[in-house]
Amino acid sequence: MNIQQILINQMQTPIGFQLDHLQVSYTVSAEAFTLGENTLTIREAGVLEPVYHVCKTYDQGRFPVELPLKPRTRYEVTVSLTTPAGSCSGETFFETGKMQEAFTGDWIAHPDKELQNTLFAKHFTLSKPVAQARLYMTALGVYETYLDEAKVGNEYLAPGVTDYNQWIQVQTYDVTEALQQGEQHEWLISTGDGWYKGTIGFDGGHSAIFGDQHRAIGELHVTYTDGSKEVIVTDDSWQATAGKVTKSAIYYGEDLDDTQEITDWQPVILLSETKDTLQDRLSLPIQIMEYLPEPELLTTPAGETVLDFHQNQAGWLEFYNREPKGTRLTFQMGEILQEGNFYRDNLREARAAFVYISDGEEKWVRPHFTYYGYRYVKVSGNSQPLETKDFRGAVMYSAMTATGDITTDRPQVNRLFANVQWGQKSNFFDSPTDCPQRDERLGWTGDANVFCNTAAFNMNTFAFFKKYLKDVAAEQHLFDGRAPMYAPSFGNLDGGAAVWGDAATMIPWQMYQVYGDSAILQQNYQEMKDWVDWISRNTKTQNLWCGTFQFGDWLALDGENPALPTGKTDEDFIASVYYHHSATIVAKTAALLGHSADEAQYSELAARIKQAIQAEYLTPTGRLAIDTQTAYAVALAFDLVPAAQIKRVVTDLVTRLTKDQDHLKTGFVGTSFICQVLSKYGEHKLATKIFLQEDLPSWLYAVNMGATTIWERWNSVEPDGTMNPEGMNSLNHYSIGAIMEWAYKYVLGIREHSVGYQKVMFAPEFDYRLKKISGHFDTGFGRLAVSYVIEQDVNHRIAVKLTVPFGMTVTVQLPRATQVTVNGEEQDNGFELTCGQYTMSYLPTADYVERYTPDTTAAEIMADAELVAKIDAIDPVLDFFRRDPDAVKGGLGRMSLTKLNTLLPFINIPAEHLAQINGVLKETPILSERGGLQ
Repeated sequence: MNIQQILINQMQTPIGFQLDHLQVSYTVSAEAFTLGENTLTIREAGVLEPVYHVCKTYDQGRFPVELPLKPRTRYEVTVSLTTPAGSCSGETFFETGKMQEAFTGDWIAHPDKELQNTLFAKHFTLSKPVAQARLYMTALGVYETYLDEAKVGNEYLAPGVTDYNQWIQVQTYDVTEALQQGEQHEWLISTGDGWYKGTIGFDGGHSAIFGDQHRAIGELHVTYTDGSKEVIVTDDSWQATAGKVTKSAIYYGEDLDDTQEITDWQPVILLSETKDTLQDRLSLPIQIMEYLPEPELLTTPAGETVLDFHQNQAGWLEFYNREPKGTRLTFQMGEILQEGNFYRDNLREARAAFVYISDGEEKWVRPHFTYYGYRYVKVSGNSQPLETKDFRGAVMYSAMTATGDITTDRPQVNRLFANVQWGQKSNFFDSPTDCPQRDERLGWTGDANVFCNTAAFNMNTFAFFKKYLKDVAAEQHLFDGRAPMYAPSFGNLDGGAAVWGDAATMIPWQMYQVYGDSAILQQNYQEMKDWVDWISRNTKTQNLWCGTFQFGDWLALDGENPALPTGKTDEDFIASVYYHHSATIVAKTAALLGHSADEAQYSELAARIKQAIQAEYLTPTGRLAIDTQTAYAVALAFDLVPAAQIKRVVTDLVTRLTKDQDHLKTGFVGTSFICQVLSKYGEHKLATKIFLQEDLPSWLYAVNMGATTIWERWNSVEPDGTMNPEGMNSLNHYSIGAIMEWAYKYVLGIREHSVGYQKVMFAPEFDYRLKKISGHFDTGFGRLAVSYVIEQDVNHRIAVKLTVPFGMTVTVQLPRATQVTVNGEEQDNGFELTCGQYTMSYLPTADYVERYTPDTTAAEIMADAELVAKIDAIDPVLDFFRRDPDAVKGGLGRMSLTKLNTLLPFINIPAEHLAQINGVLKETPILSERGGLQ
């Protein structure tokens, strides 16, 4: 038994973060679960007496902590667990930032507001040995800071993106080691425009949205070994000048001239800008999380020199400079080749390039104040032959821990899941951006809302979304509770659409469900209420949401207005469904937080909305008034259909899909739910069929076309390899990657769960097309791991392995099972498992293996080579379809052999042969790539 991990507010050893609603959580590795006592002790560093101590019977590895924290203080944390099976303990720490303590440093600036790269510098002397040193600072737009020419910290593009008029994040750095050597030191700050001053925003963006001048503020707190202290601050003793970055912006990229001499230092000016907006950070640091493998060097048909990193992603290019002084190298970024040539038209107004002028020194070179979304890099201006070892792709995103993964026996599906995860990496860049490459890169609320559940399976997103929701709240404060289209909004005055705005309620609620930490609800409770109240004030129809702008089912394929891709599903219906859901969430949150009056108010509102939706859109017999895939999906997903009418609505959804040839026509809204409701209500075979389609529109179509991330559109790339001509076309979005939530729940089997995953229902749905599955999800209790194989013996027995972490109880509900063998012992289905590793085996009951019937169509028969061989051995009737393949694809292919024999006398199957063929059909399992497990 040992303690594996201790987290503080879902972070490892946080320094300088806002730590309101403090929570300590931990996971235990053990062979079995036994009740015991767990203890939490918190001490100030260097102080023996604890400031917090609690001992309680273990119920879950989580301690909400009521402790008044001091600013700039390190706290040491010890967690221990004692059970009859043994005991264990673990240690970690956290450290507060400035908190509410006022800054003694001043905002400093260079007098020239036009500088693209401002350098601020101060030389100082430390006359005594240093015991501890902390740097508390920030700068606008974005910055890097150095001590004695060594970069401080491993994060980039600090302080991240916020509405800087409302809040500016302060970073805390432990710089003790940097100040150990020597007495003379230089503190340097280098700034670029970033999101603050550079061109940013929608439709090409605007410049200087928040300000027109770089500025910095900081305090260096030094504690000497003799106990004395000194504080060095930004003040009028600093000097400033222009750096070597001659131009930079998020969309633009960067121009770096290493031939420039750093001269013309002059005294800084002090700014009277407020310090009231300074706050300890919430943002996880943007870091280089990995490097891509060495690229491939291409020469295109147009004669271009292009690096192919074989993976679309976000970050920047680093290269080893071997060029003589004065050489001007240009690196342009792109996502795809067209006819083998470099292409970047879908980046719109984003220049997305890195221009470097060499100083002749051999060294690694990188940008500083921008980032790119790219797979391909066009290189020009080089005088030396390029070597691929001289280039590396630095993959950057907010530092989140990976928590989940799924692997199957189908390489295409594995690539799809990898694409979903790469889309998340590329776009969880301090804000959940829609795309990382073009002139947008905005924190769209709708995209984040539909994907947040999948995101939380893949990575620990609690801290990431906690920060983002503060951005959303900041925009709500400006517009009387109305939630924005994206946050920060960079001055955009629009907002208030369903699904997008409902991120204000749905994301905090979902994060609470996953992590069991109510802090995210406490942080956002007022804004959650404000959003629902804004809808109530602005709808044109009481108890429904009507009469305001809506995105509808964005990018759906069933729309009737090609100029606005909002889909065919009634926009007011979608809006009203989400109005109901948000009101329900607020009522549940009010109950959880003890606000009984609010609970009653919003529960009543939710009930009225539900009644109004059912009266307007659902007949007494269960017919939904809107015959679209998305309408059926959301009605079922949000429990708006009375129990007695669910079967009718599910049947109508299946009928609708049949009319659509079992292909999706859904957009952002419907896509995330369609497979989930099918699997939930007994149509898992159909859900799997849709999931595994390979022609347009489908997830695997993109994989087959070479996608390495999720596309914005189903047809972002046409079948002939050309880019969709629509101006809005990104090859690195994540929204329709929400299908991976269905895979975690229904393929892997991690279904319903209690808050924080203390209790979980394990209930996979099996399908022979996905006959070998393994995966895991790292919950707050530890890793829940699953693997299973549909064995290829005559009975197709299913073998399952399940690992349950300490403290979790899993209820196992296997489909069509009565008894299951668990570690060699028989169990009735629906049994519970606690901590341990389990091997299960069972043979499902009747109707497990689906077989062909006399009504099976000729097209289905011709797709199964094994079945064709059996029929050929009886009668050569199928030669007709071999001679005329188009007949299989046409109307004849949709008929059974019996029907064809009746209609087409020239087929002429003797009655005895037809009887034998029908017998073969009834006996032949459907165990091909089309499935077969009901």
